[in-house]
Amino acid sequence: MRAKLTLLRALVLGTVGGVLATGCQTYDFEPVEPLAISQTTETRDIRARNAKPNLMMLVDTSGSMTLPVNENLRDSSGVYVCRKGGTSSGEICGVSEAFPCDTGGALPGRCPTRWTSLQKAMDTFLTTSGSIARIGLATYPDLSADKVYKCGGTAGVTVALPTTESDDDATLKDKAAEVNGKLLAIKNSSSTAGVQKPEGGTPTNDSLQYMLTLPELKTDARSNFVLLLTDGLPNCNSKFPTPYPNASCSCTLGTLSGTSLCSYDPYDKLGCLDKDGSVSAVKALKDANIKTIVIGFGAELASGTGPDVLNAMAQEGGFSRTCTVNSDCGTGDTCDMSRGLCNRRFYQAGNADELAAALRKISETIQLDDPCLLTFAAGQEPSSQELVVVYVNGDRLSPGADTWTLNGDKSISFTGSTCERIKASTSANPVKIEVRAVQKR
Repeated sequence: MRAKLTLLRALVLGTVGGVLATGCQTYDFEPVEPLAISQTTETRDIRARNAKPNLMMLVDTSGSMTLPVNENLRDSSGVYVCRKGGTSSGEICGVSEAFPCDTGGALPGRCPTRWTSLQKAMDTFLTTSGSIARIGLATYPDLSADKVYKCGGTAGVTVALPTTESDDDATLKDKAAEVNGKLLAIKNSSSTAGVQKPEGGTPTNDSLQYMLTLPELKTDARSNFVLLLTDGLPNCNSKFPTPYPNASCSCTLGTLSGTSLCSYDPYDKLGCLDKDGSVSAVKALKDANIKTIVIGFGAELASGTGPDVLNAMAQEGGFSRTCTVNSDCGTGDTCDMSRGLCNRRFYQAGNADELAAALRKISETIQLDDPCLLTFAAGQEPSSQELVVVYVNGDRLSPGADTWTLNGDKSISFTGSTCERIKASTSANPVKIEVRAVQKR
């Protein structure tokens, strides 16, 4: 025993020195970094046939929606069609109820507003892409909840999501048509009692919090989205912690005769920019597996504080715009190629055509992922196919043409009869996939 211990001591001492000598033989050892490994387990329940997402539209119907898309729009004669008197210094239409924008008629003086432009883009989207998702509608503010200051957050759904699990095209197109009808029924301006028109503030925080109470968005059987479409910065928070004139209150209401409108009670709270509250609301939705898609509509959100606020909301909402090259992000934006995200995380639209394009892009993005393709989060990819174990409904499957393969980008493709089995899955008969992948560090 003593001799063995002595030899072991010699081995240790010799190895530490980098050379081991025994008798007449000398061995050189290359220093080797210790091998570190980790394991990732991905478990997914696949319901391919009944997996169209829920898409609850949360649409801003605040008073600023009646403003023109382009306040300096001119006709072929050079007349400013969105200003009183047709001159560059004339009052902008839509600012007051007494002077609404001329959005109709056959004359070239037509002045499209944010609301009529939204209606046009939504009409195209809901008519052509109504079957991509189970669509519902809620609008804000809720004027019935706050008739005096018109700052009530959404407290009800205008059009509910489909009540059955059916995902057939006819059902979804009918629901999209119902949503479209409700949006078209809201008039840009109206003197008729009972006819809804855009008015009031922008209680984004409260309205997003209401989305979190909807049980139909809390399902694991499909993806769930809130599509927030707004033309204004969030305010109307009656619980705002640091009211005006505290420096933490950035007033969104402007001034009157040189005096901030936030200096008037209760606008010292209702008029403050509610960035933190709105960001917290979308994060709470994401934590509940409900992603928020953010569209900023109108020039007000294209500069100043707007991009910062909506960027933060889009990022925390879990649905940032993705890209591979700068051109993917559009004019005036670039791609952060290291992260695969546009620097402007939210969708920006300045008119009906740009809004239609944003909605089209969103429709392409939220459509069903390939149920036969499984991807890993960055840093969790398996090192090689030999270090992957795949189970389908508890049965271990070896890699092959009829089962699965590891792709060059380290994603897994299910093939042959295994893929067909996944595609045939339903809510009643899901396919459970478990993948155990080892990474060398």
